[in-house]
Amino acid sequence: MTGFLGQALLYIVPFLLVLTFIVTIHELGHFLVARAFGVKIDRFSVGFGKTIVSRIDRRGTEWRLAWLPLGGYVKFSGDLDASSVPDQAGLSELRQRVIAEHGPGAERDYFHFKPIWQRALIVAAGPAANFLLAMVLFTILFSVVGEQVAAPRVHGTQPGSPAAAAGFQPRDLIVAINGRPVEDQRDVARIVVMSAGDPVRFEVDRGGQLITLTAVPVRNEVDDEIAGRVKIAQIGIQMQALPGDLSFRTLNPVQAFGKGIETIGSTVSTTVTYIGRIFIGKESGDLLNGPIGIAKAAGGVTQQAVDANPDPGWMAANLALTFLSFAALVSIGIGIVNLLPIPVLDGGHLLFYGYEAVARRPVPARVQEAGYRVGLALLAGLMLFATWNDLQKNGLFTFLGGLA
Repeated sequence: MTGFLGQALLYIVPFLLVLTFIVTIHELGHFLVARAFGVKIDRFSVGFGKTIVSRIDRRGTEWRLAWLPLGGYVKFSGDLDASSVPDQAGLSELRQRVIAEHGPGAERDYFHFKPIWQRALIVAAGPAANFLLAMVLFTILFSVVGEQVAAPRVHGTQPGSPAAAAGFQPRDLIVAINGRPVEDQRDVARIVVMSAGDPVRFEVDRGGQLITLTAVPVRNEVDDEIAGRVKIAQIGIQMQALPGDLSFRTLNPVQAFGKGIETIGSTVSTTVTYIGRIFIGKESGDLLNGPIGIAKAAGGVTQQAVDANPDPGWMAANLALTFLSFAALVSIGIGIVNLLPIPVLDGGHLLFYGYEAVARRPVPARVQEAGYRVGLALLAGLMLFATWNDLQKNGLFTFLGGLA
């Protein structure tokens, strides 16, 4: 029981810490831009559920710490709920009441009566805060750790694999894929994973001579120490850098900032590509993580950081750097998800504002309300799908069956 409790805490505590921190930054983005535009804000909550402690500032905003650490929210005056869904039926009544109580012009302090460009900036500020957070974290990480590059040198191929059929040989150096230069083993892995079933053209340096090899990645089931059992595209190649293929460089803050932007761009591109491939049927969605998968990943990276070096000082440093990287990646993921054009999410709000800007009138109330219901259903379906993936990948069905 103690072991099970310890494992549960190892997964749950880091997950809650990371999630709450990142969502709070997301909501802080909304809050700061809204306050800059003079929006009346009822509440800024860290966590959900029953209040632990709260205070009201001089502008009438309640700052609240709640007992359930699953993120947080900002509630603008006039919102129907914490997701900033406007009460369409009550907006006209709200306008009249505000004017009656505070005089003409007072309604301009309310989010839903702000100019469309201000509402759009307030909504976009949440995901923007996530990307900004990732940028800051990566800048710190690369400033402290620097950058290590391991050239994609072929060590061998698996018999019968696409790489073997393509003609890869030991000591081949991959220099470009599909016409794009690559310099690190991670670049090769990222492109191959996103190319299941598609011919991939590799430019290889073989003893000073450039040759072109083509391989089609196939999806194989593998056991990942952190992600669990997943199906990923592979070509059956093993890479191992020779001593001369390894390089390391320290980065000053400006260089680290640039590397952080590059990493964010690469992560966003890979994620968007993967989501697009799911919709066209080229990916199963196996790599999508829900709360269970994220929690397991948080526990996995924590365990790796603890096991890397038993010295307390090194352990603390490893934990800090590991969490910087993990939090940055999760923050990017949350930013991307919130920009999906699904009503209820920030991207859905921006979609409605785009219509309003073009048509010069708001989306009809009935359409918005129907959209929010559909959006909730899509979001619930996405979460259920991701959770189902988590259960399958991490063998929890077997675990639960064993308990029965």
